[in-house]
Amino acid sequence: MNNFEPSMSIISPAIKRYMKLRLSAIDNFALNPIDTQKQVFNYLVGSAQFTEFGKLHGFEHINSIKEFKERVHVNDYDSLKPFIQKILEGQQNILWSDPINWFAKSSGTTSDKSKFIPVSKSSLDDTHFKSGKDVLSLYLRQFPQTNMMNGKCLTIGGSHQVNQLSADSFYGDLSAVMLQNMPFMGQVMRAPELAVALMEEWEAKLDAMIYSVFHDNITFIAGVPTWTLVLIKKILEISGEHDLHKIWPNLELYIHGGVSFKPYRDQFKELIPAASMKYMETYNASEGFFAAQDNLDEEGMLLFLNHGIFYEFMPMEEYGKENPQTLTLRDVELDKNYAIIISTNAGLWRYIVGDTVQFTSLEPYRIKVSGRLKHYINAFGEEVIVDNSDHAIAEASRLTGAIVNDYTAAPIYMSGTENGAHEWIIEFEHLPVELSVFVSEMDNALKSINSDYEAKRYKDIALRMPVVHRMQKGGFNSWLKSKGKLGGQHKVPRLSNERKYIEEILPFVR
Repeated sequence: MNNFEPSMSIISPAIKRYMKLRLSAIDNFALNPIDTQKQVFNYLVGSAQFTEFGKLHGFEHINSIKEFKERVHVNDYDSLKPFIQKILEGQQNILWSDPINWFAKSSGTTSDKSKFIPVSKSSLDDTHFKSGKDVLSLYLRQFPQTNMMNGKCLTIGGSHQVNQLSADSFYGDLSAVMLQNMPFMGQVMRAPELAVALMEEWEAKLDAMIYSVFHDNITFIAGVPTWTLVLIKKILEISGEHDLHKIWPNLELYIHGGVSFKPYRDQFKELIPAASMKYMETYNASEGFFAAQDNLDEEGMLLFLNHGIFYEFMPMEEYGKENPQTLTLRDVELDKNYAIIISTNAGLWRYIVGDTVQFTSLEPYRIKVSGRLKHYINAFGEEVIVDNSDHAIAEASRLTGAIVNDYTAAPIYMSGTENGAHEWIIEFEHLPVELSVFVSEMDNALKSINSDYEAKRYKDIALRMPVVHRMQKGGFNSWLKSKGKLGGQHKVPRLSNERKYIEEILPFVR
């Protein structure tokens, strides 16, 4: 037993009591979603009416969501950038009424252009931190006898240090910003220590993290699956163990997000073979914390409706239009792809996040992330989204016993002599069959889930068999490292409708 455990045992009952109080608030917005969102909308517009953005768009005259849509166009980072630049230069009351002293530096999955997402005290307290508490509350409801609060959460965040813009203005990746502003209770519950968590160089940080947490009582882990697996494998390699429970016997939950868990579930079960281990999906980003699973036995995450974010949903046929039509919760439908659009308590107004979601339930409102607006392949009318490719990888792995670490894919365009194809690069942890067998199963799985792909593959009329390269272990990490993006919040693009990324990655295939 480490020295930390007694103090955690003392405060654990108080934490549990607080979490139970949060459940009544969660039930309230889940049972009254439309009214809750209207209240959030009124709060946001009312709070920002005297900001520069609010005055420019006549917020004081807005009395309905319809008027809001008429006055404020859908924005992306580039269209809000002139306002954000003013805040970066030290001006206040531009997008939001609270002072903005923090920025979450984000470059998305692979972009070379950095984004500086404003982070207000309201967004930290009422969005990010409140959502984190609600994740634990939802888990506590499902497993009231849990002893998870007696230990620490191993948090695998990004690799950027906090940087100073001015005397009272700072930036870093979201995990760094949250660590610097985290309430005392959050600091007590997390590991590793702050000095290690904020290390800049990812590989050195990984080593330091292992030795920092090795003897802690880790009861739950939070992080992106790809980097969490890297850490777990290195811990097991150093210890000589094959089961993570041999090191952390009280480990019971892994909270994941950032990428689909489907291709990684079997690897986690192999490294943590206990049937008692549980997995919980969350959906958060630099722009906000949006949803979390409220039932671990069902796909779909409960949409957080009272956390300082007003939601709109853009049908995919509207994407790219000058004035796209959007829906509020009242009008969404099950199993349709929507681009998610948010207005937030940090001044992101009708901001298109870049993710696509599908509703899995309307009572209460639950969503799943189906892909990225720019991460798809539709060169031949096949409309393959990340949800499709993740399913195909998972199904082919199940049928062949393969274990996939990571992958990317892009189109091969038609030439004078050959039809088009999809070109894949796949990094395997384990491949017990011929690569061609795996590819065949993957192709069949894609056909079964996507009728447009199946039609294009029929007799190779438009698409021939996928072209697949086997990446050596660590190859994708080498590519990320070459771009200065090795670390906890950077991801390999799953799909691209152009060949930019795959042409960059192909030289790393040995």
